Amino acid sequence: MSQPRPADPVNLVMSLLAADVNLIREALVILAENCGEPDFISAYLNFDYTDYYGEEMGSNLIRRFVSFAALIPPETLPDVKGMTNGVEGLFVHGGKRRLNIDPGYLSSAHLILATGKGFAHRPYLREGVYADLTLIFRQGTFRSLPWTYPDYGSPEVMGILERIRNRYLEKIRTMRKRPS
Repeated sequence: MSQPRPADPVNLVMSLLAADVNLIREALVILAENCGEPDFISAYLNFDYTDYYGEEMGSNLIRRFVSFAALIPPETLPDVKGMTNGVEGLFVHGGKRRLNIDPGYLSSAHLILATGKGFAHRPYLREGVYADLTLIFRQGTFRSLPWTYPDYGSPEVMGILERIRNRYLEKIRTMRKRPS
């Protein structure tokens, strides 16, 4: 019989998507106030995988990933999603969103994103938030799944996430070395 035990803490990560670099910069300041100091911020990435956001946010979108230094309990993901929805709301103009934030967490095994849309591969968490299993880590690398968004399955994004995962594993090793 398996004995339930608390999950390891996970690494909070977010993807910020906008057409305006300044919106991303402003949002990063707000997110740091709410989530703590970032320990990794990616370069700006061109986002040309879909026109899904085009009508609402415009064209020539850019994406930036951020990882936060403090580890979090995985069960707090719905709270994080609520907070990031509030941050997105600060940047709405004319009823249109100008910034998209995908919050999630990275563990040694996978990348989970928070979403408000349910589907077969998205178990419900609470407060209208679902967990989207986006990538799994297997045989030394992240692997996409049939439902993984193409941008998250790109070698460039998986490379960024592998760097964040390596930092996460070091945080876990350091945490386990500390006396209780």
